[in-house]
Amino acid sequence: MTNLKKIVEHLDSYLDTKNINDDSWNGLQIEGKSEVEKVLFAVDAGLETFEKAIEKNADMVVVHHGLFWKSANPSLINWNKKRIELLVKNGISVYASHLPLDKHPESGNNAQLLKILGFEKNKEFGFSNGEFISFTGKTNQPKTIIEIENILKKELHATCKTLAFGKKEISTIAVCSGGGGYPQFIESLDTDVDLYLTGDSTEMYHLVKDANMNVIFAGHHATEIVGVKALAEIIKKEFEVETLFVDIPTGL
Repeated sequence: MTNLKKIVEHLDSYLDTKNINDDSWNGLQIEGKSEVEKVLFAVDAGLETFEKAIEKNADMVVVHHGLFWKSANPSLINWNKKRIELLVKNGISVYASHLPLDKHPESGNNAQLLKILGFEKNKEFGFSNGEFISFTGKTNQPKTIIEIENILKKELHATCKTLAFGKKEISTIAVCSGGGGYPQFIESLDTDVDLYLTGDSTEMYHLVKDANMNVIFAGHHATEIVGVKALAEIIKKEFEVETLFVDIPTGL
């Protein structure tokens, strides 16, 4: 059992939460019990996630996509009221880490994607909100598109949509977990990599083809399970708490 405040302070420090500009209100979003025995990690906040936390007797939930966003109405009404009431009633804390978890050099979604695929971090990549949130990667053992797809399918249960118009063997890659789009794709062209890997599919078929580039859209959800899973291991090693990851696929 560990004090909630200590876990939050460690997460804030480890993820550099306060120094990253984001549309998400990152950090502790709901304060529950003061003492924590079990922490559930998931990609998304939501009733289904919170019901899983109750079922598993978790005292705290750590997610990538949290409850509160600066662009959204914060009023606790209707569906949002139901979510908050369930958390408060059961004393469950919620901690959210959006861009801080995307960009972390070790446990971040993008760093973990490179690690899973066998690429070493090379340069900063993915300029967003005034800073880089990702990396390019390189390897001395080039892989084919099919080999990379197979790793993503095996490790992330990803359904890949692939535009293979570039090199047959991939030795350099740019990654942008979740919702990478045109800006990051254009940036990948400027960095002269062999493959751009992201989550959300974007209508860029002819642009990719004309640029003789390779792109894999592996799904928003699938490309963002890796960060929370890595973070669960960090908390498990640091504190006397039980951690578990619950995957609730969205199909997106």
